[in-house]
Amino acid sequence: MRPADHGAPYSEYFAKLNRELKARGPMRPVLLIDLDRLDHNIDVVMQSVRRAGKHLRLVEKSLPSPQLLDYIARRAGTRRLMSFHQPFLSHDAERFPDADLLLGKPLPVRSAQLFYENHRGTFNPTTQLQWLLDTPERLQQYLQLAQGLNTRLRINIELDVGLHRGGVQDQATLGRMLTLIGANPRHLEFAGFMGYDPFVGMGVPGILGSPEELFAKVMTRYNGFVDYARRQHATLWRPGLTLNTAGSPSYRMHENEQLSSEVSVGTAMLKPTHYDLPSLSEHQPAAYIASPVLKSTGAVKIPALDGKSALLSWWDVNQRETFFIYGGNWMAEFESPKGLQSNGLYGRSSNQEMVNGSSTAGLKVDDQVFLRPTQTESVLLQFGDLLAVRDGRIVENWSVYS
Repeated sequence: MRPADHGAPYSEYFAKLNRELKARGPMRPVLLIDLDRLDHNIDVVMQSVRRAGKHLRLVEKSLPSPQLLDYIARRAGTRRLMSFHQPFLSHDAERFPDADLLLGKPLPVRSAQLFYENHRGTFNPTTQLQWLLDTPERLQQYLQLAQGLNTRLRINIELDVGLHRGGVQDQATLGRMLTLIGANPRHLEFAGFMGYDPFVGMGVPGILGSPEELFAKVMTRYNGFVDYARRQHATLWRPGLTLNTAGSPSYRMHENEQLSSEVSVGTAMLKPTHYDLPSLSEHQPAAYIASPVLKSTGAVKIPALDGKSALLSWWDVNQRETFFIYGGNWMAEFESPKGLQSNGLYGRSSNQEMVNGSSTAGLKVDDQVFLRPTQTESVLLQFGDLLAVRDGRIVENWSVYS
């Protein structure tokens, strides 16, 4: 027989949130942003960024709410954003007219065309936007777009510094791209490099190298590309180029190098479960899903098993109580009360998910089940407005990108 998880129904932290949501919440699944913890995480990031003497670029896809982005940007003192999706990019240009925008992945040239066709407002793409490109072929497509629009595009080149998810891998390819940029100064401008390296902080198996060894290889590759560009294409090199790097798992390691000009951070601000990493040990979880209990039906009962279901409750005391929550099947892990679990035999549901626990779960109808997202970039978009909370009280509703 499996032992019960004898955790108290709620810690004081979640008890306060439960009372607040029952009194003032919408009583549907919601995504909570803890502003006290978020403030802590922002400050941890900025202490590192200042030690490194770099700039911070916020990763919009991991923080997909304009108010959330604006809140972090104001506390961090940055207007640099990284965008990954054309509709979001268009929204950024309108919502943050003073922003410096860098694409985080190469987009099909048609996406870029749509951006220019729909762009309105004071945001100036010729000085505030960098398109990330990865191949000479895609660069040629963007050159044709610029010629057709009679404009100039700022081009940031994606480098493969070890992630092996595309990007320039050799100096010959880089040379072709820089030559094309240099030959078309009316329509193309070299804006810098991006070298994304989250794997050095993700805890890869030790046999593949320590984080320090992997980081050294990353910077050797990055340095090699920079040295080549400086030597072979000196006319394109100038102060103020964007030399972007890092990612949430690895940003702290860039305190130890002086080559890059900025680090990108997004998910670390909220710390979902997949970011419970040694490199983010100072960060605190700041995002939770809360879903009310709709039904409490006692011991687990599986369709077609009927009375035989009692064997499941006998074997696993964490199946002695059954709750059906509002929604479910999210990319998330149960957080509070402790010991809750979904039921693999009954199956997952996005409508009314069965949740089982021991008799110590202490949940009643209308109480909240709290979960931690495993990631942020898609999960935060599934609940409508985010609820910003401070000291356990709802203080603001924040819209998300659509």
